[in-house]
Amino acid sequence: MPTPITVDTDDVDLAAVGALLGEPARARILLALADGRALPASLLAAEAGVAKPTASGHLGRLVDGGLLSVEQSGRHRYYRLAGPEVAEIIERLSLLAPRLPVRSLARASRARALRDARLCYDHLAGRLGVDLLRSFLDHGLLDGHDGSFRPGLDQLSSRGSDVSYELTSDGRSALAEIGVVTDGFGRRAPIRHCVDWTEQRHHLSGALGAAVAERFFALGWIERAAKGRAVRVTPMGQAEVYTRYGVSSAGCDGRLVPTATRA
Repeated sequence: MPTPITVDTDDVDLAAVGALLGEPARARILLALADGRALPASLLAAEAGVAKPTASGHLGRLVDGGLLSVEQSGRHRYYRLAGPEVAEIIERLSLLAPRLPVRSLARASRARALRDARLCYDHLAGRLGVDLLRSFLDHGLLDGHDGSFRPGLDQLSSRGSDVSYELTSDGRSALAEIGVVTDGFGRRAPIRHCVDWTEQRHHLSGALGAAVAERFFALGWIERAAKGRAVRVTPMGQAEVYTRYGVSSAGCDGRLVPTATRA
């Protein structure tokens, strides 16, 4: 028999990933897991609006396709995104995806909560994430860019290949005051950014973004919404974030906006 010819190529099968994302129920499952949690199949079936056997089939395809990982806990199986790079793909595609029509008060409230503050895998996004990054820049905690995103000029990169943010000495000191360790992040990139799909600006990601969000939760400054990936700034959090970073809630929508800038 003739020896098979092996061809080396740099091409990738985008169609395979597209097929996984192109089914509405699977897309809803991925969005439900975009905040980094591990959820059981029964809850994901409800999020996707399909029966449990149908959800199991979708979950199997997502695991086989490398977008989800699964872990066993007792009799239950819990699913989560395979890693932060999957969340980054979801956030990037959300920039391009058309908005779903809002046909109920509940959906409008949920959409508004996501715009105000949410988790993008394990770091803060929405107005909270964007305004915090802007405030870190204004107060000299970070340097390297102004946090803006210019369609057509900037790359849609959440890995920071188009912009390089740097943590300053003032930033290390300020974050150390609240218990954020800025050294020893391991193999994960320390400082990255995502282009926020609702605000069209950068929010902080990478190991530092995850450490800031984790610490905000631990301090009781933010808390998860009862359902979904939205987060809420607590009254104590509003006071602390204003005092430390010059960011406060203003207006009935709870938007966080910078109130002070670096001279």
